[in-house]
Amino acid sequence: MKSRSMFYLHIIIFILLISSCSVPTEYSDPLPSWNEGDTKTSIVNFINNVTNQNSSNYIKVSERIAVFDNDGTLWTEKPIYFQIQFVIDRVKEMAKDHPEWKEKQPYKAVLENDIKTLFSSEKWISELFVVTHTGMTTSEFYKIGHEWLKTAKHPKFNKLLTDMVFQPMLELMEYLRQNEFRTYIVSGGGQTFIRLFAEQVYNVPPEQIIGTLFKTEYRVVDDNPEIYRLPEIFLFDDKGMKPVAIEKFIGLIPTMAFGNSDGDLQMLQYTQSGKGKRFMALVHHTDSTREYSYDRNSHIGQLDKAWDEAIEKKWTLIDMQKDWKVIFPFELKSK
Repeated sequence: MKSRSMFYLHIIIFILLISSCSVPTEYSDPLPSWNEGDTKTSIVNFINNVTNQNSSNYIKVSERIAVFDNDGTLWTEKPIYFQIQFVIDRVKEMAKDHPEWKEKQPYKAVLENDIKTLFSSEKWISELFVVTHTGMTTSEFYKIGHEWLKTAKHPKFNKLLTDMVFQPMLELMEYLRQNEFRTYIVSGGGQTFIRLFAEQVYNVPPEQIIGTLFKTEYRVVDDNPEIYRLPEIFLFDDKGMKPVAIEKFIGLIPTMAFGNSDGDLQMLQYTQSGKGKRFMALVHHTDSTREYSYDRNSHIGQLDKAWDEAIEKKWTLIDMQKDWKVIFPFELKSK
């Protein structure tokens, strides 16, 4: 009886030992919308390297900063920047109270859908931004912007603009956050405009959005404190001003930087200037079927000087056609 009990005991111990052994589990791919290849491997290897405490390239959590451009890097920027589309739609809506605009430029160009004439003058574009983005409280701007985003659609894909985000980049941002990186958006687009959707779409909170800013002032109206938007640019967050804004609002040189155009070049240069291991990457739009194909000769999102420097300095070039299995989240739903 005793020997039989010992026999069963040995069997139980054996089963427990077998079950406690580390059985290989199914690999969970942190970047499932990325094709296997050098680009994906370089991203994963970099993150593993700098988050490994035993690595000589280890970066402490407080210094793990990843910065992303928005237009063309996190969502589509063609055929025109989405914020420009907002400006155009707002002018058309406001024109009901301004009959004189029918004969006055640049409003005339907007009302006649003459985009070529409209884009012939940066001064005109600036004027339209002032008219449509200022002279109101921040709360009023948020209300107008949220209503617009509910229905604003992309002309090529007939999808809401907030659906035109890049699925692989969403996965990358989430992967970084899982590894205790803080993800910032550093864009030439309006800071307040991006805050309309960034938390919902990218899971990036308002305080981690850096963009072009209008001057504002504090006012009290009917005992209600308000922030009023003034018709003057405080910070145009593009090109060389991106590093300035990063230093001003973050105070650390980023560990990783992602852009797609010459407007992001200085941000990547600044990132590379930091001590220790750094990662710089550019999204190259190469897929005319699933999105758009453009680089050096494009008026929107021109990738020329930054492309040359990326090759020279061996930065990562993300080839949209080659590196991404899918581009938009809605592609996943259709499969």
